[in-house]
Amino acid sequence: MTEIQTPTPRDAFELLMAGNQRFVSGTPEHPNQDATRRTEIAPAQQPFAVVFGCSDSRLAAEIIFDRGLGDLFVVRTAGHVAGAEVLGSIEYGVSVLDAPLVVVLGHDSCGAIAAARAAADGGRVPGGFVRDVVERVTPSVLAARAAGRDQAEEILAEHIEHTVDLLLERSRALAERVAAGRLGVVGLSYRLADGSAQLVASRGLDAAVPAAS
Repeated sequence: MTEIQTPTPRDAFELLMAGNQRFVSGTPEHPNQDATRRTEIAPAQQPFAVVFGCSDSRLAAEIIFDRGLGDLFVVRTAGHVAGAEVLGSIEYGVSVLDAPLVVVLGHDSCGAIAAARAAADGGRVPGGFVRDVVERVTPSVLAARAAGRDQAEEILAEHIEHTVDLLLERSRALAERVAAGRLGVVGLSYRLADGSAQLVASRGLDAAVPAAS
């Protein structure tokens, strides 16, 4: 497999999606997972993508994108809700490590989204800090419904796109790099059953988002 030394946002996106296709088809190559790679990157890291995903145990980025050590700078929270620590971590991956791509990775059957849908319907809101997660997802549920989209996959797409836009609205560092053509920010929806990651949002990258069926 040929690696690109200084990938553009488009290069990074294609590397990531090629890995996902290998995972889906059952032909993973497990790149950069040996002792040589471990030694090579010990002095410094240069990941080609920042992946901000849900903490769900079925959403391990290096596995579903068939990547290895030093390839992905991964940030995860339940429901991929973004607070100051998340924004700081993503900015570090982009501004300090110079990653050309940021990925927001959501998935079907997300517990945080299900809880937010239930809360929006008048159900019980979880206690403790789980409540904070649900409250941060709820605006996406309400926005989707206001636009006449109430199916689970439609709400998921809305929440992923909302997160993509939130990152760019709140982070000047990310927005400036996108404007300069140095960064792409995409939203992917992962399907648990078949392992595929589908593009649902794209900023700063000439990638076509499939029309909703």
